[in-house]
Amino acid sequence: MGEAQDTTMTNGATTRDMANAIRALAMDAVQKANSGHPGMPMGMADVATVLFTEALRFDPSDPTWPDRDRFVLSAGHGSMLLYSLLYLTGYPEMEIGQLSNFRQLGSKTAGHPEYGYAPGIETTTGPLGQGLGNAVGMALAERLLNARLGDGLVGHYTYCLAGDGCLMEGISHEAISLAGHLKLGKLIVMWDDNSISIDGPTSLSVSDDQVKRFEASGWNTIRVDGHDPKAISAALAKARSDSSKPWLIACKTVIGYGAPTKAGKSSTHGEPLGVEEIKGAREKLSWSAAPFEIPEPVLNAWRALGTKGAAENAAWKARLAKAPAAAKAAFESPAAASRAKDLAAAITAAKAQFAADASKKATRVWSQLTLEHLVPAIPELLGGSADLTPSNGTRTKHHTAVEPGNFAGDYIHYGVREHGMAAAMNGIALHGGFIPYGATFLVFTDYCRPSIRLSALMHQRVIYVMTHDSIGLGEDGPTHQPIEHLAALRAIPNLLVLRPADALETAEAWEIALSHPTRPTVMALSRQAVPTIVRTGVIEENASAKGGYIASGGSAKRDVTLIATGSEVGLVAEAAAALAKEGINAAVVSMPSFELFRAQPEAYRNEVLGTAPRIAVEAAVAQGWHEWLRPGDRFIGLSDFGVSAPGPKVFEHFGLTAAKIADAARAITKNG
Repeated sequence: MGEAQDTTMTNGATTRDMANAIRALAMDAVQKANSGHPGMPMGMADVATVLFTEALRFDPSDPTWPDRDRFVLSAGHGSMLLYSLLYLTGYPEMEIGQLSNFRQLGSKTAGHPEYGYAPGIETTTGPLGQGLGNAVGMALAERLLNARLGDGLVGHYTYCLAGDGCLMEGISHEAISLAGHLKLGKLIVMWDDNSISIDGPTSLSVSDDQVKRFEASGWNTIRVDGHDPKAISAALAKARSDSSKPWLIACKTVIGYGAPTKAGKSSTHGEPLGVEEIKGAREKLSWSAAPFEIPEPVLNAWRALGTKGAAENAAWKARLAKAPAAAKAAFESPAAASRAKDLAAAITAAKAQFAADASKKATRVWSQLTLEHLVPAIPELLGGSADLTPSNGTRTKHHTAVEPGNFAGDYIHYGVREHGMAAAMNGIALHGGFIPYGATFLVFTDYCRPSIRLSALMHQRVIYVMTHDSIGLGEDGPTHQPIEHLAALRAIPNLLVLRPADALETAEAWEIALSHPTRPTVMALSRQAVPTIVRTGVIEENASAKGGYIASGGSAKRDVTLIATGSEVGLVAEAAAALAKEGINAAVVSMPSFELFRAQPEAYRNEVLGTAPRIAVEAAVAQGWHEWLRPGDRFIGLSDFGVSAPGPKVFEHFGLTAAKIADAARAITKNG
């Protein structure tokens, strides 16, 4: 493997000196923190330097310029590579003090890049492979916007730096397969092929030919010496000249490049180099500057590079100024910010239609009928499903499918790639211009969970349409019947979990999800048909927006309060009707969202829940429900996995019937 060369000059400094600035900052920051990963930044410094000097379009003075190239550090443990680049190129808020405060409380330089901490961090990339999945979504969003608005307004690349660990993770297989299928030609992945992981050489656990794997998934590929700037430059130029397929540039590197005794060893992956090793590295790299000091010629070269994109940005803004209003609206942040009236009108029309329909339908069907109103009203909505479109009800008559190389559509067939779908939706949301929703069965949120968690962590409006939400799905049995999933999802901070009971609540759930630009939503929808709940309030109001409300029985003195979500609201309403014939007043409380109900004033919560004995009913485990129940109150639900049988038989088997609920109410009121 060749040595990093001195021949290329950029703004008065050599490429090698510019790369060594990254290496020095990475060594120094990790050493001062006594924590971190110096090896990857040192190994990929040459690749990053060539990328930033020759290919990447960016403007530190306007970090959110919509047509900038995206740079995703999927190997997020090497965060000092990104932080060094942001500091060197002059991004706001990334001063040298932030680098010297690496991994410390209150710093913008967290152990792994965190979206929102500082400008220039495009996504949160702690879990390996997530950045690769995000990059696929970003590249897809770019192509979709380009198809709508043209080359003059949208024409940027997505670059992703991935490591050996990223490519071992299962999500990478889903992501690269989807990208290859769709022919996302403006996606360029640069693989840090250093053959080292935490345990030691990657040969301990993997022997895949990664280049052939990418080729098999429909990618262009090329191998280069990751320490030869000319070879890296040529590879990037080739990738940029052929956008027929996505590109993998396999960069053979030495982890911890420049460390005299630790280079190429796993000890440089996740440990500080040590004072003596850093001293030796400075000598080997001919770097005499003190810790956290960058020689003026080198810093000037980087800062000059940081100003280069301003002219392109200004030219783009001039083109945007002449564009139609619809094109300008496409770059609003958040997406569809100006469509509040359109959203309200669409939901009002849907609810009026549903109120006149007395038929029983599954909430997944009511969701599809709601989308028939929403899709034409909100063009930014981007639908999809993980190969369950007919079951999820996520495609409408207004949709057109996105096809390989043809991005004029607005519906994505993600295939059986739940995790890749979720990560790509995060990338789409982060990119801007769209509001993504994607679907599978609720039980398979287990396959999506890492990405759902990151949606919440990054405050991204991603909508997860999860159908077949309970034992009510029936014959598919325990493997497909979600039992613990609602509780697990409700445990994720900043995630909205909405389980609507009927047609009106389903339409309201969509309005809620679309009205929260900084929160993701999981919408849990039934397979089985449900009745429409008779409300005492005005249907035009969004009763679900408060998380819980009295559907009936709240006007008179209560004997018992029956609380439920989703399909079980119909059961408690039936039980309440039976109890009323016996003179027992049961208030029916529908609670589609714990999170929204928790956010209401205490007085409102007390009014809804009342002082009478409470029974909560949900076809799921009890975890979480005790927030709303007191000693002596009761939960009727599940404590084990489901069974395979027709849905009504399964409910009967587990005692989730109106008769059993009524019996419990009689007992609790008698005891009370």
